Amino acid sequence: MRVGQAKFAVTMLGLFAFAIEGRAQVGACVNDRPNPYQMVQGWAPQTPRPLGEGNSIFVDTKNNLWFADRCGANCIGSDAAPIWEVAPDGKVLKNFGAHLFIFPHGLAVDKEGNIWAVDRDIKDGMGAQVLKLSPDGKVLLRLGKAGQSGADLDEFSRPASVAIAPNGDIFVGDGHRAGDEGKPQTFGNARIMKFDKNGKFIKTFGHLGRGDGELMQPHGLAFDSQGRLFVADRSNSRLEIFDQDGNFITSWRQFGRPSSVWIDKNDTMYVTDSQSEPTSPEMSMYYPPNPGCQHGIRIGSAKTGEVKYYIPHPKLSPEVAKSLRLPLPGDLSDIEGIAADSHGTIYAQAVTAKVIYKYVKR
Repeated sequence: MRVGQAKFAVTMLGLFAFAIEGRAQVGACVNDRPNPYQMVQGWAPQTPRPLGEGNSIFVDTKNNLWFADRCGANCIGSDAAPIWEVAPDGKVLKNFGAHLFIFPHGLAVDKEGNIWAVDRDIKDGMGAQVLKLSPDGKVLLRLGKAGQSGADLDEFSRPASVAIAPNGDIFVGDGHRAGDEGKPQTFGNARIMKFDKNGKFIKTFGHLGRGDGELMQPHGLAFDSQGRLFVADRSNSRLEIFDQDGNFITSWRQFGRPSSVWIDKNDTMYVTDSQSEPTSPEMSMYYPPNPGCQHGIRIGSAKTGEVKYYIPHPKLSPEVAKSLRLPLPGDLSDIEGIAADSHGTIYAQAVTAKVIYKYVKR
């Protein structure tokens, strides 16, 4: 009898803990956490040319920073090389990838040091692919059909993100928002594509919608220490968590409207939000409001879903905002890309502002 009571008590305790965890997972957006970080003033990649727009950023095992810019607003007709490796002091170590991309969007580095880079758009027989590049820039593999957009299992439609699982499998978030001003928005295939390390298709999961396991712009991907896949389901204003077979686990809204997610080896999670607050009525059709949520970087636990810290977005001066033709003077710097090194130093890439910020603990 006592054994049975003990088992019952353990079961109830587990259910109680699950219920508490569930409430944490679906909680409201958190804006009131402390900010123990400070921006490193004056730090910038020492690139020989001005950076273009970008949101593709990754820190490798050597604590070097990899990122892609768009040679301006895009790489069409440009001789610029969009893939960069930069040391922590900002010194450029490598720069390659000229004439390989239309619109870089999403980047990851695997255990062998190869770079996986997403080319979102299509033009002149190029784009809508994921390229695997050697550490020196040699093209090793291409996923998708160059210059073709579609829903077949060997095609992408505006791919946005890529992540490499611990065993080398490749996961691609397929379905970035599209649509011109005054026209309805579309979201491509709204799915996750899974390939083995050699590029062989394994499966796809997810489809357009707002329910559990459905997607509306899988803008960023990351794995935690358990091998769970975290998806920045941006236009649904949530993180969705799946196992590697595509089974839905849960969703979290407390990290805001995520563009990118980074998870370190200790399961500390860094999430960017630059779209919860539309900067003007014109922008609201692209970035519908996420009520009660502010722009910024939220840092917390991938294990529990607790948000521990909140870094507000930096604001640009009116002069800089005007020069960048942003909707309003003093507009927010639109941070999307995020990565952190083994010391907890944060690198955050802003799209329109065309800068990379560096944050350290105070």
